[in-house]
This record gives sequence, C-alpha cells and structure tokens, in this order.
Amino acid sequence: MVTELIVRSMLMGVIDPEMGVSIVDMGLIYNIDIKDNAINIDMTLTNPGCPQGPEIIAEIKQSLKVLDGIDAVNVNLIWSPPWNPEMMSEEAQEMLAGYYPSFKIG
Repeated sequence: MVTELIVRSMLMGVIDPEMGVSIVDMGLIYNIDIKDNAINIDMTLTNPGCPQGPEIIAEIKQSLKVLDGIDAVNVNLIWSPPWNPEMMSEEAQEMLAGYYPSFKIG
C-alpha cells in the first residue's frame, strides 16, 4: 500500500536543480493525497517564474510512477501561501544560509 510517508520519502530524491536541495526539504510540497490509484500533489515553486518548474514536475512523475498500484501522478501548482525560506527544513536552511542571509537559522 502506498502511503504519504512513502511518497514523501521518494520525493526526497527530487532535487531542486537551482538550489541543490530536495523539494521536500525546500518546503515546496504542500499536500499529498493518495486516492483511487492516483497520487495528487499540491506544490509550489520558489517563485512563479521559476524556469525549472516543468523539469521538477516531470521528475516527480517519473520517480513516483514506479510505485505498484499507482496509475496516475497529478501535480497541481499552487501559489497560496507563497513560498518563503522559512518553509525549508532546518537542514536546508543551514545548507542555504548564504543564499538567504536575511533569515536566522534556529
């Protein structure tokens, strides 16, 4: 049985090409819903004009389509709430502290 924990774990392997950090650690994944052999993901990007968006979505679909019993992977881009650096995991914040110097870690 595919669970949200399994999906989230597999998405740890999807790396934001610009940041070099998983999309999960970046805080880009807002919701994962598994229903009727489909995985539905609500996610955002660091900004609406992110040129890597299609690449990230394709990689999400590619990485999850290998799961037994899953017939579809749907990715819904949403912009509310807007992403901000505080949504990142503590590990990602430490890795990218120089990239986002305006916030404090911890």
